[in-house]
Amino acid sequence: MFNDYTQKAIEVAKDAGKILREGFGSSFTITNKEGKNNLVTDYDRRSEELIIESLSKSFPDTIFLAEESGLSRQWNNDTPIWIIDPLDGTVNFAHNLPIFSVSIALSIDNKIVSGVIYHPILNELFVAEKGKGSFLNGLKLKVSNCRSLDDSFLVTGFPYNIDANPSHCVEQFVQILKKGIPVRRLGSAALDLAYVAAGIFDGFWEINLNPWDVAAGFLLVEEAGGKVTQYNGDPYWITNNNILATNGLIHDELSQTLISCYLEITNANRS
Repeated sequence: MFNDYTQKAIEVAKDAGKILREGFGSSFTITNKEGKNNLVTDYDRRSEELIIESLSKSFPDTIFLAEESGLSRQWNNDTPIWIIDPLDGTVNFAHNLPIFSVSIALSIDNKIVSGVIYHPILNELFVAEKGKGSFLNGLKLKVSNCRSLDDSFLVTGFPYNIDANPSHCVEQFVQILKKGIPVRRLGSAALDLAYVAAGIFDGFWEINLNPWDVAAGFLLVEEAGGKVTQYNGDPYWITNNNILATNGLIHDELSQTLISCYLEITNANRS
């Protein structure tokens, strides 16, 4: 059903997930990268090494952009590039909270064409391929049919520099809470997006994410019939500063809420 790229990404994601599953709850080294609570463990690195080594053997001409090792070599748009998060949800993993994932995506000509997200603890395998739909353990996914923001179930995350409150993200979060809307914070943007694609959540928003956090989930949501933009409704790409992903039906209403809150605070600070 899927092409060779996607089939290999599925295989590799499962292998990496096995490493994470074996390491979960064990003893390992934890260090802090730039930013508060921006953790990395031995298992982030082991997972990433396995993914890159395996994909390199099958597709030697591709390039890699991975969270821990960065860009493998100079990239032009014509060359396929794998975008990899070997352990999305490291803080959860490091604190023995079983919510984390492996995320692998392939971009060709600045388009995400394959995306795989694997939750090893629950054995949830999310797969999307451009034009073929999104799937969870082989079952086709469709976003929810919730039509009102007031009735929605949302998920979000916060940047590592939340103490600096970039783009007034704290006030935006509070504004949505004041509407009485239930909001969850799982700690893995990849799973947040996968669960929007699955119709579990009706929408997701976050700022200051990296390409490896969102590349696979971006495709999953779109292929499940959802909508992904920037907060203001502009087209989204994985290098943009903010992402808004919904079932499409609540998209405009959630976008307006986020932008209105930002403008209100910005204008108040100027006066």
